[in-house]
Amino acid sequence: MEKLLSQTKKLIFHKQKDILSSAIILSVMIIVSRFFGLIRYRTLATYFTKEELDIFFAAFRIPDFVFEILITGALSSAFIPIFIKYQKKDNKDELQNNISSIINFIFLFLFIFVFITSIGAEFIVPLLTPGFSADQIDKVVEISRILLITQLPFLVAGNILSGIAQANRIFLITAIAPIIYNLGIIGGTILFSSQFSLYGPLIGTIIGASLFFLIQLPILYLQHFRFYFFKFERKVLHEFITLFVPRLLSVLTTQIDLTIDLILASLVGSGSYTIFFFSQHLSLFPVSFIGMAFGQASLPYMSNLFKNNQIMEMKKIFVNSLLQLLYLSVPASLFFIFARTPIVRIVFGGRKFDWLATNQTALTLSIFALSIPAHAIFYFITRSFYAMHDTKTPFTINFATVGLNIILSWIFIVTLGLPVWSLALSFSISITINIFLLLISFHKKIGGFDITKLTLHSIKIYLIAFLATLPSYAILKILDPLVINTTRTINVGLLLSIVFLAFGFSYLFFSWLFTVEEIYILSRLLIKIDELKRRLSEVYTESG
Repeated sequence: MEKLLSQTKKLIFHKQKDILSSAIILSVMIIVSRFFGLIRYRTLATYFTKEELDIFFAAFRIPDFVFEILITGALSSAFIPIFIKYQKKDNKDELQNNISSIINFIFLFLFIFVFITSIGAEFIVPLLTPGFSADQIDKVVEISRILLITQLPFLVAGNILSGIAQANRIFLITAIAPIIYNLGIIGGTILFSSQFSLYGPLIGTIIGASLFFLIQLPILYLQHFRFYFFKFERKVLHEFITLFVPRLLSVLTTQIDLTIDLILASLVGSGSYTIFFFSQHLSLFPVSFIGMAFGQASLPYMSNLFKNNQIMEMKKIFVNSLLQLLYLSVPASLFFIFARTPIVRIVFGGRKFDWLATNQTALTLSIFALSIPAHAIFYFITRSFYAMHDTKTPFTINFATVGLNIILSWIFIVTLGLPVWSLALSFSISITINIFLLLISFHKKIGGFDITKLTLHSIKIYLIAFLATLPSYAILKILDPLVINTTRTINVGLLLSIVFLAFGFSYLFFSWLFTVEEIYILSRLLIKIDELKRRLSEVYTESG
């Protein structure tokens, strides 16, 4: 048993050696985590109506706002690069003093934000939800305050531990933690909703957040990292703030954009924010395990290439990585468009999620899906800038396109009176423009890359993905409802599985037929997965 535990620890805290293996680990675990996330949403749709869920999801807006500012802005742009920098110096005391200073700085501001927003929630929430009733607003205020005080500190601390692990190229444990978080919410909803209504999933959220932090605590011990309270090194904090502020402003603009989405969705009508929220998060499913995982995994490697002045290698990796991301994300985009209704039914088809909500969510999802390829490569491109210690360029571009998104959203909802799907349309337009501007800027910054290869291969990928949809869509229309009775959820799952397999085989066939170079990434993936399976089997054979 002792040997089994030792081998399991070795597997979980194993350091990855390259971007692809790291991305595979992250992708697999994020798929599992997102799968449980979708189960979480289906569970919520089973126990609560879309009008009730408006309250629950709106209550997360303020805590999420604070979290994204402190963590999403800090980790990728500043915390991880600084950790790697001082780790390279091989001075343990300096590393611990500097990283402790940054952690203390983050928690100081966390305390300030939580204090201010908790007191001001009753004034802030009515501004964020102008379409809600007084009773709904009161519930949003109460739940928001509970989340700020109980959930948020655990999530912030847990993500700091994730940053330390990722800086050391340890990805498995950081990918397991969100799964535990989702399980907490699912369990709370099932066990406590009948007695405590919306406070059931709230209890599960608090339990999940605490476990999210606790499961990652061993990282400090295994990395022999000693944390110092009340440590504030002026030099490293100046360095941290210099890198952090431009990214902070970028995250701030995105959070303002999401907040305006809440405001506008609440004006459309009751249940509209839940429809927007569900479709947005469902579209993020392929983005997360394709784009976010690759982006997270790439930062340490791209940072090292830049630090070692391997610019030509960076250019090559940049173009190849973009094409690999497009090869995986483009078919996901088209599949979410033509199979949107059965996808929504299988994910959100709880007993309290009616047919009108299903159709509205499916339409909104299909429009969000247009942006999946652009959204997937967004994370890799921005982290390529961060690797070169440039956070200002992504911020400037993000600021401009978020402004565009806000303007379009306002025109669509307030001026033209369009339904909630128009918020998805404004996002898709804005993120696509964002990507083109980022590519132009990075081309200039790095001294050029192979635009011809990127353009021609991208066109070919879109072409074969479109060709693959033709037989797949025909199969979908023939089977539903002529052959398979899709009034039952299990039959919807069967239909979706058949169509997905047909689409996958068609995509691979046309990739082979048109000699798409990126298909060979699959062989590399299989090799890496085989290595992972071998490592898993070693845990049991060596301990037996």
